[in-house]
This record gives sequence, C-alpha cells and structure tokens, in this order.
Amino acid sequence: MGRPKVSTASVPKQRAGKAENLASYVYGIVPADLKSPPETEGLGEPAGKVRLVRHGEIAALVSDVDAGEPLGRPGDYYAHERLLDATAAKSPVLPFRFGAVLSDADAVVRELLEPHHDEFSAALRELEGMAEFIVRGRYVERALLSEILAESPEAESLRRLIRGRDEMATRDERIRLGEIVAESIEAKRDMDTQLLVDGISGHYEMAVVRQPTHEQDAVHVALLVETGRQRELEETLTAFGERWEGRVDLRLLGPLAPYDFVTTQQEV
Repeated sequence: MGRPKVSTASVPKQRAGKAENLASYVYGIVPADLKSPPETEGLGEPAGKVRLVRHGEIAALVSDVDAGEPLGRPGDYYAHERLLDATAAKSPVLPFRFGAVLSDADAVVRELLEPHHDEFSAALRELEGMAEFIVRGRYVERALLSEILAESPEAESLRRLIRGRDEMATRDERIRLGEIVAESIEAKRDMDTQLLVDGISGHYEMAVVRQPTHEQDAVHVALLVETGRQRELEETLTAFGERWEGRVDLRLLGPLAPYDFVTTQQEV
C-alpha cells in the first residue's frame, strides 16, 4: 500500500552515567542539517535542554537526564511525544520508543549513530516530506444500538424480554444480548474501517489499522501522509464524516512522528 515500513536498528538501553550522574536520553534520529530542535525542553525535573548530537548526515535528539532517577512519570511520556511530534512537523524523524538512554554524547555517536549511520540515513530519506496522521472514529451510542436492534431480530426480542424485569431473573438473556451487541460492533468496525481506508485512498502512502481502545471505537487508523497533502486529507475526511453524521464521530490527529511506520527495538 505504498512505501515499506522502515526498520531501525536496536537501541541500547543503559543507565551508566558520568561522575555528575548525567546520561543522554535519546528521543529519535533526524537529518544532521536540522538547525535546532523544535522543542527546547525535554523530559525530567527540571526539564533537560534538548540538543542535537551529530555524526555524518544524521543526528540524535538528546537531553541530559539523571542516571540515578527512574523514568516513567506521566510528564516524561508527554515530553517524549511532544518533542517527536513537533519535530515531525518540520523534518523527517525516526522516533524511538520511550526509555532509550546512553551514558553520554560520545556513547550516542559511538554506539548508535556511527554503526547505524547508513541505515538511519536511508530511513530518513524514505520519510522525507512524510508525517503520521491518526483517524479516530467512535460510534454514537444511541445510533449504534438502534442500528443493531434493527438488524437483529434476536437482539430486539431479547431487549423486549428483559425490559423492566429483574436483572438476576434475566441474566442469561442479558448475557446473550451483550454477546450479540459485541459481535455486531466488531463486524461493523471491520466493515467501516475498510470503507474509510478505501474511501480516502489516494491521500496516504500507507495505512496501519490500530487496535480499538474503546468498545465503541468505529475506526482507529494510522496513515503515512505527504505533509503537503494535509489539507486534501482533511477535506476528504470532512466529506466522509458528513456521510456518517449522527452515527460516527470522526477526528483527525496530526501531524505526528511516524510511530506506526518505523520499527525500533531496544535491548534492556
């Protein structure tokens, strides 16, 4: 469905620091000609200053962290994604998963940039002018249930049977009705996701269907899109959303770093 998924090399995850107990947190890889990071504050308390560690044609986005302090506060995750998403709006970027730490800037070059220079450089060229966008859609509950009841005589019969009756006395019927609803939503989700992916074809290079995060999710799709075609995508989705008005609420998120189109592996 377009350009292949880019695979980046494994990123060592270390916590050894210098005498002052500082280590280098790595957010991702960008072209070396990026003049400065779009966000100057990284993760940590206080927030570390983000800088570029360059080698050849590539550079790592890094900031200092206390090697003795654990990572994983809610603000850390937000700072990680905020920096990568801001970078994706102005430059190709290979995002790393949260938690990649090397001992210092020299180690970033020696263990990461130098041995994987050509691979990272080629991956960045693949992503030039691209960013990720997320299409999320959630069913409107009242419309969804009405649709299921209209399509399933069994569901409608069960609904009438349990209406106004004791929950324990109608336990089996309620369980069966829940099964019908869950099965119907899953089938509708598959069908509607395919309809949307087909309906906006030509506006993305590649699509990845994400797992639902809510039982009423209708669509959850990641798209790799040329940044210059963002407006076209927005207009097409607006028209598509009008067809689903009152049935599915659609949202478009992005531009984001291409998390779903770059595979990174980290060794603990």
